[in-house]
Amino acid sequence: MASTCRGALSVQGSCDVQVRFIAPPEVLRRYFTSFYFAEITPAPGEMTVDFLQPEWGNLRFFSGDLPQAETRDGRRLSGTTFSATGPSSQAVRFSVGATRLWGIGLLPLGWAKFVRAEAVTLANVLADGHNHADFACFRPLAETLFAAQPDVEAEFARIAAHFLGRVAEPVPDEDRILAIHEALVDPEIHSVTALVERVGGSPRTVERVCRRAFGFAPKLLLRRQRFMRSLAQFILDPTIRWSGAMDGSYYDQAQFVRDCKEFMGMTPRQYAALDKPVLSAIMRERARISGAAAQTLDGPGGSAVGS
Repeated sequence: MASTCRGALSVQGSCDVQVRFIAPPEVLRRYFTSFYFAEITPAPGEMTVDFLQPEWGNLRFFSGDLPQAETRDGRRLSGTTFSATGPSSQAVRFSVGATRLWGIGLLPLGWAKFVRAEAVTLANVLADGHNHADFACFRPLAETLFAAQPDVEAEFARIAAHFLGRVAEPVPDEDRILAIHEALVDPEIHSVTALVERVGGSPRTVERVCRRAFGFAPKLLLRRQRFMRSLAQFILDPTIRWSGAMDGSYYDQAQFVRDCKEFMGMTPRQYAALDKPVLSAIMRERARISGAAAQTLDGPGGSAVGS
């Protein structure tokens, strides 16, 4: 028997997912996809299971039941209040009980500014932020974010203050990162050749910047964008089926199926059959207030979320 979950259906029992997106201060918006707060409340004694989709780098902070996550190659993470991920091209399975969650999505420009480690070295990495050297600069935030009494506004203020304290730090190749990002989110840019022509400079330079700030080579980034446009369309309206959600740049359905297997680790049919209680709620709310259901579809200015 299916049960109710705000934003999705779950066969695991009743589950409520409350999501609130809060726009970063104006001076920070070009660095982040969004700041969001979520409260996940499964039925007593149950765990909610879902899959993180391919995305940019993220910082997530938890208060309550702590999640368990597993990558496709079997790496596992559990028992931490601060999980950090690099840019990803593979889905991550997670389960969590009742918890409060703050998520911070880093745009490529934000990664280059605030993380500094080359994104390619942390691509598809799932880390305990308390222990990973490349995320050490965020530990003070992790240690002070939650107080004894839950207070969303105060917690948001602490997040904003942390990043405002670093806003003057320079970003190498800033203009080129922004130009590449702008080209990646343009659905008319289908090839590496077209991307390089749009951005300017040599193919080698564009690839170097992509690997350092975006985590992957340009060809994979373009494939991921094409797939995520399709996946977001399906999540928002499953009634159109995959054939209606497929991006127009796919040659045929077989090519889309191959991408789904590579990025999600399963066929489109298998993914469609899964419950998506957390991601569906977040994506629908995100699309409602900003127009982009997935953070990978945000332009270089970040999402236009309001508070």
